[in-house]
Amino acid sequence: MSVIIFGLIILMYLITIGWLIYGFTKINQFEFIGLPPKTSFSIIVPFRNEADNLPVLLESFSQLNYPTDLFEVILVDDQSDKEFKVSGLKFNVSVVNTVRISNSPKKDAITTAMQIVKTEWVITTDADCVVHKNWLLALDNYIQLHHVSMIAGAVTYKCGNSFLHHFQQLDLASLQGATIGSFGIKKGFMCNGANFAYTKSFFQKLKGFDGNSAIASGDDVFLLQKAIAKYPEKVAYLKSKNTIVTTKPLNNWKSLFYQRMRWASKTTSYQSDFGKRLGLLVFVMNFGLVCCLGLTVFGILPYFSPVFYFLIKFGIDTVLIQQTNRFLTKHKIHYLLLSSLWYPVFSTAVALFCLFGKYEWKGRRF
Repeated sequence: MSVIIFGLIILMYLITIGWLIYGFTKINQFEFIGLPPKTSFSIIVPFRNEADNLPVLLESFSQLNYPTDLFEVILVDDQSDKEFKVSGLKFNVSVVNTVRISNSPKKDAITTAMQIVKTEWVITTDADCVVHKNWLLALDNYIQLHHVSMIAGAVTYKCGNSFLHHFQQLDLASLQGATIGSFGIKKGFMCNGANFAYTKSFFQKLKGFDGNSAIASGDDVFLLQKAIAKYPEKVAYLKSKNTIVTTKPLNNWKSLFYQRMRWASKTTSYQSDFGKRLGLLVFVMNFGLVCCLGLTVFGILPYFSPVFYFLIKFGIDTVLIQQTNRFLTKHKIHYLLLSSLWYPVFSTAVALFCLFGKYEWKGRRF
C-alpha cells in the first residue's frame, strides 16, 4: 500500500513540475529597449533599519539608463530606530513615515506611499536590492508595446561562497522557475514584491489590500492573485535579463527559517486554487521523502525505495532549476546535490512549524 501511495505522489509531482518546465519555455524573453522612454514611474521602497543598504540601492537608481524627470523614489520608513536622510541625488526622493492601519507593515507602507504617488505606474522593491541599469527602460518599452496594468519580474541573489548562500539561490531559482512556468501555462499565482509593477488606477480598482490586511506578509502575492482572478488579461510576467533585481541572501539559518516560515504561512490564504494545490503537492513530495527514509530504516520499505524516490525528484527538480538559473545568473550551480538532500528536511520542518510556531521579521514577532 505504501508503495502505491508513494508512486502516486511521484507521478503527480513529475506531471506538475514537467508542466511548469514547459510553461517556462512558453514565456519569451523580452530584451527590447529601442523605444524612447515615455512612462513615468514611482518607485516605492518600504524599509525598517536599512541605513546600510539604502545608499547602495539609491546608487543603483543613480545609474539607471532613464531620464531622472520620469521617475521618483518614495522611501517609506516603518518605525526605524534612526531617521534616514537623503541628499545629493539627481532624482526626486521623498521619505515618509508609514501610517499603520493593519497587521501588515509592508502593506501599510505601500498604502501610505500611494497617497502621494504622482505617476500612473508604481514599482515596489526592497531596501536590500540593486537594480539593473536598464530596469526602467525595459519596463517602459514593454508597457508601450503591451496593454497591461500589472507586471511581475525576476529576483536573484548575490551569493558568497557558503553553502547557506547557494542553498538560498537554488531555492529561489526553483521558486522563480515555478513562478515563470505558472504564467506560461496561464496559472500565474506568485510574484516577488522586490520587482513588482502596477498602475495606481489598477491598485485602486482592486481596492488595494482589502481582504488580506490581517496577514502580515503577501503584499505582492495576494494583490497579484486578486488581479488575475478579476482581470487576467491585464497581468503579465516580464522575462527579461534587463529587469532582474538582485538582493542579498540571509547570513544565518535561523533568519532563513523564519523567512521561509513567513513565505509559507500565507499559502493557505491563497486565492489561487492552483497555487494551493502546488504548495500542498510540494510539501507532500518533500514530506514523503522523509517518511520513505524513515520507513526504510524500520524495514517497512526496501532499502532502494528512498534512493529511487530521491533520484526521480532530483532529476525533475534539476531541469527546472538549471533552466531558471541560466536565466537569472551567469554563475554555475553549486551544492546542487547537497542542497537537494537537505531541502526536504528543511522545508518539511518549515511547513510543520508554521502550524504551531511564530516567526520573527524586522525585530517583530508574528
